[in-house]
Amino acid sequence: MRSMTISQTLAVTLAVLGLCLPQVALAAAPQAAPTSVVTDVRMHESGTLLGQVVSPENLPVPGVKVALLSKGKQLAVGGTDKSGYFAFKGLQNGVYQMVSPKGNAVYRVWSHQTAPPSAHLGALVVNGDDTVRGQHRFHGFRNWMANPWFVAAVITAAVAILVAIHNSDNDNNSSPGTP
Repeated sequence: MRSMTISQTLAVTLAVLGLCLPQVALAAAPQAAPTSVVTDVRMHESGTLLGQVVSPENLPVPGVKVALLSKGKQLAVGGTDKSGYFAFKGLQNGVYQMVSPKGNAVYRVWSHQTAPPSAHLGALVVNGDDTVRGQHRFHGFRNWMANPWFVAAVITAAVAILVAIHNSDNDNNSSPGTP
């Protein structure tokens, strides 16, 4: 009987410990970040590639230098106007990287005639750190259920109550003279 109580206590302890340990500690080592996504862009009819540099909040960033690279070599440097727009002329079809001081993007540039229908009309470079949208404080029961610490506490309490009920039933069923 005592070995049953020890094994139950051990199982509950391991379950609670598993819920409390951050999953990051048990996760595999992070892999290198994947290469940038390549987006198709259509040049203007005049053969000019238009683009805009924006902040993570989607506000234009004026007065920023933008470098145009191909295969790691810098081809041109331009600047943004007061609305964050820039332009590069005389480009051939191909893959180009646009780099601002705090951001970069990779684009497959197409001439106006050969661009696929899904090609964008301009390049967009986000100048700043990654932004995580949709963050909010926990309000209401639904949002509390999204909090992993709250869920862990509820599960732990449920397991503890069930173990306590089971142990009290075993204590009531055993007689004082029985080992």
